Amino acid sequence: MPKEFKKRGRRGEEKKRKRDHDDADAASKRPRKSADVEDAPAHDEEPFQDEAIDGVTRPGDMPFYGMLDDDEQEYFKRADEMLELDQFDGPEERSLFVESVYREADGKELKIANSQSCSRLMERLILVSTPKQLKDLFQKFNGHFVHLVQHRFASHCCEALFIKAAPVVTQELTKPDLITPPSSDPNDVVVSMENLFLFTLDELEGFLGYLLTERFASHVLRVLLVVLSGTPLERQGNKSTLHSKKKEKVGVPAAEKQDLVLGERKVPQSFTDALQKVINDSVANLDTNYLQMLATHPTGNPTLQLMLKLELTLFGKVKAKDENSIIRKLLPDDPIKEDTPSASFINGLVYDAIGSRLLETILEHAPGKLFKSIYRQFFQPRMGSLARNEIAGYVAGHILERLSKDDLDEACRQIIEQIPNLVERNRTAIIKTLIERCAARGVDTVPIAAQLQAAYGGSNGFEITRLLKLGEATSDDGKSNSKPEHPQPDKVHGSLLAQTMMTVDGPLGNLIFDSFTNLGDYMTLRVARDPAASRTLQAALVSPNASVIFRRKVIQQFYGHVGELALDPAGSHVIDSIWEGTAGLAFIRERIAEELAENEAALRESHVGRAVWRNWRMDLYKRRRVDWVRQARYTAGNDGFQSFPENNGDMTPPSQGRKTGGHLSAIELARKKWAESQAAKAKLDTEKAKRDAKEAKKESQKEKHDKHNSHGSKGKEKAIASVAAH
Repeated sequence: MPKEFKKRGRRGEEKKRKRDHDDADAASKRPRKSADVEDAPAHDEEPFQDEAIDGVTRPGDMPFYGMLDDDEQEYFKRADEMLELDQFDGPEERSLFVESVYREADGKELKIANSQSCSRLMERLILVSTPKQLKDLFQKFNGHFVHLVQHRFASHCCEALFIKAAPVVTQELTKPDLITPPSSDPNDVVVSMENLFLFTLDELEGFLGYLLTERFASHVLRVLLVVLSGTPLERQGNKSTLHSKKKEKVGVPAAEKQDLVLGERKVPQSFTDALQKVINDSVANLDTNYLQMLATHPTGNPTLQLMLKLELTLFGKVKAKDENSIIRKLLPDDPIKEDTPSASFINGLVYDAIGSRLLETILEHAPGKLFKSIYRQFFQPRMGSLARNEIAGYVAGHILERLSKDDLDEACRQIIEQIPNLVERNRTAIIKTLIERCAARGVDTVPIAAQLQAAYGGSNGFEITRLLKLGEATSDDGKSNSKPEHPQPDKVHGSLLAQTMMTVDGPLGNLIFDSFTNLGDYMTLRVARDPAASRTLQAALVSPNASVIFRRKVIQQFYGHVGELALDPAGSHVIDSIWEGTAGLAFIRERIAEELAENEAALRESHVGRAVWRNWRMDLYKRRRVDWVRQARYTAGNDGFQSFPENNGDMTPPSQGRKTGGHLSAIELARKKWAESQAAKAKLDTEKAKRDAKEAKKESQKEKHDKHNSHGSKGKEKAIASVAAH
């Protein structure tokens, strides 16, 4: 049965609040469906929350903190809109506004955090708060964290508070003078941010086992674990164990521009000790059966993943041998053999949509001895069948990342046999991982290239269009009739596989390069305009394995269409990549710049067009073309085929062409011969000029000598004539 759509906001539940106004306790305890928890069952469907578990302490009933009146709600709602728009004249005006809102919210912080319409304001206030304001808010929430982290709206405020305060701990640790000095108010309590976090952990200490599976508190608990460990707080790629993909993004433009230390941070030793205590206390009273059931729980599984990862990475192999560790409780048998509970648990996780993620974490971070034992016992003879399965294929991918060269070679042979089946089912992620690992371990990829050529082959050999899923109907101008707002998953995975193939020099990469060369103008333009496929084309143009001939042929297909591609959201990135793709081809840069200059008016009116104009430095091209040409030729690595700089006697240009084990491509060989002939010709011309100059000098000296002799004979004759006359 489809779930009722509920949006976080005031209007969506205005009628419901009025119905439940007389019974405040019932209103605060009503089932909470959150848009930021994916695939989470309802409260009455969670066996972990309704059943009494030995050793798991459940907090008391949720208290009612009161409600804001209409005037207060209107004020805070207006303040929230102003922070969201961020139309302040400067940081000082914004700071004054935030201080005024905090003064108005004094004593009402808990009401605001639990308010459906005003909790967003609290999140935005936290993002632009100073360390002093964060500490004050910490103290206002102190004593109520157990209930706040379980609330549908207040839990978001707690997450924002912990994430924003984490860098402050590092700053105070490195610069102790940053701790807030005492003020004139005798009621102010001076405390470090480190102690505020430790006080919060003390408050949550007795309820950690219950909070593991609480649908809202589990997210806050994960954030706390990451803060204590000092690991990055930011999302890495598309993976995040902190937030759901559906989590609403609440932010302030000014806060997003600030430099926050979101990478790895230095944390005090008290945080490391507290982290170890939190992990131990969370599972201390939980037996193996409960933890194994938790592995398939949609809310408890991500928290268990994070705890297991931190335990194995931060506390080393010694912790993995401890009988009270998470890994030993999940896999109590040593060694793990068939017909043991641990074997049944692993086999049950392989094909489970939720549990397989925990198995991936175990395989990724387990000590080498444990990983080899699990691999040889359960997965070594099954890699081919695992790769075929939609869920187990991701487990197989994590296994490939840790295999040695010999084991990888054996697994590669099993998976290669399944490539036609994998291509038919559009499961290319495992093929991509296999290529990456073979390239890293030095395993031969020629058999993979042969299978892919057969799977994606057509009348013209390997067809890149089949890999990139470009078979939809198109209009006459080459544009797709229905361009989705987001690329389809099959297209994205096909593009990622093609990009990975190009990183391998040899037959595997040549499949992509040769197919692009044979596409023709029409299909190349289609690829350039497709959001997913264009990324493959961009990677091909800048790939170090792409030859100069390939890049020249592909770029020349854009002649006459540069202006329209520069205005396309996907094609504009292709035009940007041509700048780097024309290394060694300076004359092509000038040709592309000429077409961009012809479309100047249209480019300046478009957002993506202005980006292309800026990246190609077209303002310099219009104002001082000579300087632009000089820079373009210098960055291209040649001077427009005029001359090549010498490099230890080698006359080859410093191009970005394909590297084939020291052998030159045809165009590079031609350039070298041309440069050598030019140098020899210049040498001959120089020698000839020297000989001509020497001969001219001799002729000049001879003429002077003859002239001198002629003058002497004439004088002698004149003297004889004079004597004869006398």
